[in-house]
This record gives sequence, C-alpha cells and structure tokens, in this order.
Amino acid sequence: MPWAMDTLPPPGSLSERARAAVERLILSGEIPPGTRLNEVALAARLGLSRGPLREALRGLERDGLVAAGPAGQGMSVRRLEPAEMAELYDMRALLQGFILGRIAERVARGALPAGVLEGLRAQVEAMEGMAGSGEAGGYYAENLRFHEALHRAAGHRRASGLYDSLIKESHLARQQSLAHPDRMRQSNAEHGAMLAAVAAGDAARARALGEAHVAEGGKRRWIESLSEG
Repeated sequence: MPWAMDTLPPPGSLSERARAAVERLILSGEIPPGTRLNEVALAARLGLSRGPLREALRGLERDGLVAAGPAGQGMSVRRLEPAEMAELYDMRALLQGFILGRIAERVARGALPAGVLEGLRAQVEAMEGMAGSGEAGGYYAENLRFHEALHRAAGHRRASGLYDSLIKESHLARQQSLAHPDRMRQSNAEHGAMLAAVAAGDAARARALGEAHVAEGGKRRWIESLSEG
C-alpha cells in the first residue's frame, strides 16, 4: 500500500517524514535489498519533491540502509554481505551483554522500577505463545519490543542508540532467521534464561547470556536461515 505524506505519523520537516516513510518501506521488505531507488517514482509515491527525498536518502545512507552507486547511478537499498552481517552480530553481542549486565546491577541495588521485570516476563510469555502457533510476524514484532524494553530498563541512552543503529542494518536478515517455529522457541528460551539471571541480580551471568544470545544463538539462527533463500 503506497504511503501518502499526509498519513505519515512522524511530525517534522518533509525530509524527516520522507525518511521515516522510506525506512518503513525498506524495513518491511516492500523495497528489498539491492533495489535501485528511482527518485522520480519514489517522490511521486510519497507526494513530495525530489529535494526532501534526496535529503532523506542521505540520512538513510548514514544509517546504513541505502548505499550510493557509481557516479550518476543513484542509490540502492543496501545488501549486506555475509561478512558484514557477521560483524554486526559481533558488535550487537557486546552491547546486548552490557545492557543485560546493567539491568542485573540495577536489580542488585534495588534501583529497577517496580513492575519492569513483570512486564518483561509477560512479553516472554506472549512470545512463547506466538512461537507455539508459528506466528512469525507477531513474534518478530514482539521480539523487537522486548529488546526495546530491555534498553529502557538499562537506562543507558548511548548503548540503546548504538544498538538501534545496528539493528536497522541487520533487520531483514534477522526477520528471516526468526521465521521458523523451532528458532523462535530457541530464541525465547534464551530470553527466559537472561531474565532469570537479571532477576537474581547476577550481572556476570546476565552479561554472558546476553552476549551469547546474539553471538552464538542469533548468529547460528541466521546461518541456518541462509539456506532457505
């Protein structure tokens, strides 16, 4: 369904709204990796001039979602090579471990707001139901919300911002890696183990499990998904 500029939720300048619209088209898979972006057609689709669109595309290039081609060939949706994707998993693992360790430290100090752990457990329970019924789209969306909730619980804006930028680059590959019920269940079992370590205030174990969730479990699930096209 085409996006119209007057229906976009984010406020702000035309370029900011265009950036949000194009990002959603890319992250939803509607504009797949490797697709060359026709500025004339895309501007018409969004109902704006090419100036704000070009500014939006430059911002998405900085985010790693689009890439400029050779001179005169415009931009395309970035297609990550396997080696690049593996590096993203490595860096996300370090940040995930830091975030989990920080939450556990807050628990140990009695500094985590009331209800946060209960909310996280409820999300894990909801994902378990989705994994059991094979709801890949729902599971992936809730998985993203779960990790966002972890970032809020950690209370470290810089770590959260860095993690979000890495997630955007790896979004489509991660979505495919969590499309199989068995892999959803494996991922969610890791969520449960991470929360148990956090609830115990065991920062070292929470950090180790957070890193392993990405560097071992997540990377393994991605590699398994490569053969599925």
